[in-house]
Amino acid sequence: MTTPEMNHPADAKSATSRAIDLKLEVVVIPVSDVDRAKAFYASLGWRLDADFASGDGWRVIQFTPPGSACSVIFGKNVTPAAPGSAQGLYLIVSDLEAARQDLLARGIKISEPFHGGGDVHAGADEPYLFGSVRLNGADPKRGSYSSFASFRDPDGNCWFFQEVTTRLPGRIEATDTTFTSSDELARALRRAAAAHGEHEKRTGLHDENWQDWYADYIVREQAGHSLPT
Repeated sequence: MTTPEMNHPADAKSATSRAIDLKLEVVVIPVSDVDRAKAFYASLGWRLDADFASGDGWRVIQFTPPGSACSVIFGKNVTPAAPGSAQGLYLIVSDLEAARQDLLARGIKISEPFHGGGDVHAGADEPYLFGSVRLNGADPKRGSYSSFASFRDPDGNCWFFQEVTTRLPGRIEATDTTFTSSDELARALRRAAAAHGEHEKRTGLHDENWQDWYADYIVREQAGHSLPT
């Protein structure tokens, strides 16, 4: 008869200490035509980081999406997966419609915005994070994490745009607040300005320290903390 092993004090200490950083930096996607895939991902405006080959039928290409710490790799003899079998690749954007328009301007076909039809995991629609029912249009409440659009590469590998404006609590450190473009920062400033306007209406006073209020709002929004009022 076996019995569960009890945790030793050292194990408990290890469990409560900070974990070693594990940074996801590469996702391998399967393609059938390397040059065609290279042309497609270049047309998205992604940064080409590498194109290495050897004489024994091996080739690896690496692209990085703008603002991403994670890259994608594809090529010859780099994965046994079937071309087109990557179906759950998510790109987080702060403005779904701006991201869609950028791809459309580049000649890339992308779906109309959609949102989930509830926690339903059976239906005619192709499954994704929010279930198997997709409703047309962005989320009516524009809730963070709730609006999507999708596109495919020439092999059928499927990518999603997911609009995230406010992170859930604990998902990001406040000290890690970053912006990938001046447009993204400008949108955050506009949201802070609108919220600050409501703040001044509630207090009936002009806030001369509005810069501090803006900074606090933007950091809290990105970190998923409660917003200042």
